[in-house]
Amino acid sequence: MKTLLKSGRIITASEEFIGDVLIEGEKISAIGSEIRPDADADVINVSGKFLTPGGVDVHTHFDLPMFGTVSSDDHYSGHKAAAFGGTTTVFDFISQDEPSLRKNLDIWHEKADAKAAVDFGFHMNITNFNEQVACEIPKLRESGINSLKVFTAYNGRLRLQDGDIFRVLRIARENNILVMVHAENGDVIDILIDEALKAGHSMPEWHALTRPAEGSVESVFRTICLAKQANAPVYIVHMNTAEEVRLLKDAREKGFPVMGETCPQYLYFTIEDLRKPDGAKWICSPPMRTLADNQGIQELLGQGILQVVATDHCPFFYDGTHPILYEGKEVTIPGKELGKDDFTKIPNGLPGVGDRMMVLWNYGVRKHVITPQQFVALNCTNPARIFGLYPQKGTLMPGADADIVIWNPNDPIVYGVKTAQHRTDYNLYEGWEMQDIIQKVYLRGKLIVDNGRWLGAKGQGKFLSCGNPEII
Repeated sequence: MKTLLKSGRIITASEEFIGDVLIEGEKISAIGSEIRPDADADVINVSGKFLTPGGVDVHTHFDLPMFGTVSSDDHYSGHKAAAFGGTTTVFDFISQDEPSLRKNLDIWHEKADAKAAVDFGFHMNITNFNEQVACEIPKLRESGINSLKVFTAYNGRLRLQDGDIFRVLRIARENNILVMVHAENGDVIDILIDEALKAGHSMPEWHALTRPAEGSVESVFRTICLAKQANAPVYIVHMNTAEEVRLLKDAREKGFPVMGETCPQYLYFTIEDLRKPDGAKWICSPPMRTLADNQGIQELLGQGILQVVATDHCPFFYDGTHPILYEGKEVTIPGKELGKDDFTKIPNGLPGVGDRMMVLWNYGVRKHVITPQQFVALNCTNPARIFGLYPQKGTLMPGADADIVIWNPNDPIVYGVKTAQHRTDYNLYEGWEMQDIIQKVYLRGKLIVDNGRWLGAKGQGKFLSCGNPEII
């Protein structure tokens, strides 16, 4: 089957031009002007519309147990939401619940393979380091995994001590594996939480007040220093303060291979949102910061300091006692109401995998924070390069997978929970106006979203075996 997308505005990470895209099977076979289709080709006129690569979201959490419940999107509903938002590749994090890394990988394949609706990869969390784990890490490459994640917070659950992080960094370097770091100061957080609870503080804002920005900044600096000593590259997830990103800028200017990711929530929301009556909706870790941080990160994003925008998608119902309709069936999953009397019991996480591309285009590109080329780099090309999927993913070029998003400009909608397809009962961007909207989404040449209609299916997504990470 051949499809010719005719006369669209094609946007890549490096250029923008009017042209045609020819799809043959699952691949892009040609890009140019005035491509002449074969008689059997399906010709679609996309004049006046613009085309971007399918998004690559390298930070999601599907079907993740937490605080006696589970994140409300699984590997079908979350993938479907991603597709509606123009994202055709996602990465999930494998929890280290079992002693064997291989066993944990098998568990995640059991969760994902039959449900996957977009293409997907995995990162491996390392939250308990020992000699068995040290021996297993190199073998992950044989299973298509080229990335690990470690934590400097969540004492007693997820955190590794600095010495173990140093050892993980060295093993990863020797095996061409990239280490990702969640950077907060776990010791300070534990002390502040204990003091807050003893003082009777229970409201959502205390989630942010007990996770101070200075702890994130200090942990980012410490992470960079550990990676320097290990002579290893490092990738810092969900950077949430402007000062962290300035540290990233300084390290990169000195030639050190450190890369940084932020998320839309750190560009547009603050601790003031946690002070609202429904403030639990905004609880995630790290927390929202200040307006100055929003503005500072946006400015540094525009300067090209950060490499990736991801989502840290990990949704929970705001009120899990009331069902929603999802694909015609009532669904209810315990959610943030579990912590209505204690902020430490509110499940940490937000919906976002379906919002990222729409929000970043309409409130990033259209507001002149970033260029169209930066939009593609941050959301598509850079994450594909860093995690070893380029040029199969993240770009529009001959030979790439035909993951294509067709946008309809100047067709405004009011965005919100009814527009997004997350399996939850709220949306952070409720009531936001979007001028340019996603019209069609192709996954490997197959049309899976068409003007708000879902044409995809469970099991159509493929596991992606990642190549060597690229340091950019």
